[in-house]
Amino acid sequence: MGDNKDLTVQKIMKCLAEFKRVHKHKSPICNLTHSETMVLFSIKGYVETHEEGVKTSELSNILNVASPTITQQINSLEARGFVERSIDKQDRRAVRIKVTEKGEEILKKASKEFEESINGLVEYLGEEKSDQLADLLSETFNYFINKRK
Repeated sequence: MGDNKDLTVQKIMKCLAEFKRVHKHKSPICNLTHSETMVLFSIKGYVETHEEGVKTSELSNILNVASPTITQQINSLEARGFVERSIDKQDRRAVRIKVTEKGEEILKKASKEFEESINGLVEYLGEEKSDQLADLLSETFNYFINKRK
């Protein structure tokens, strides 16, 4: 059983590496990377409960990524008009970030594209396999979340 388990581990690791490669490519939506899309969605999610916007350090913690990496992505997104910076009203040294109207439009397109992609996957796999996949992904998520504790 040990050899089969090792093969299974290698197979899962290979599949996860392949998924990671897929995310490195630019999305057809305004040439955003997967990371930039995740940053936009994270900013939007944060701002839903914190109207003033998110600080770079807060965003760094949310995404578990180094601040310089987030800063580069924010600079890129700001240059294309998807986010805007403003001075924090409570702490004038701090900068808050929000998604712009143009950024909101891109997020709507990204959500729609993702949903269409998942619909295509369900059609490809069929309902039964898709349901099994959803259950397995949920169990996988729970495993990794509980492993951290």
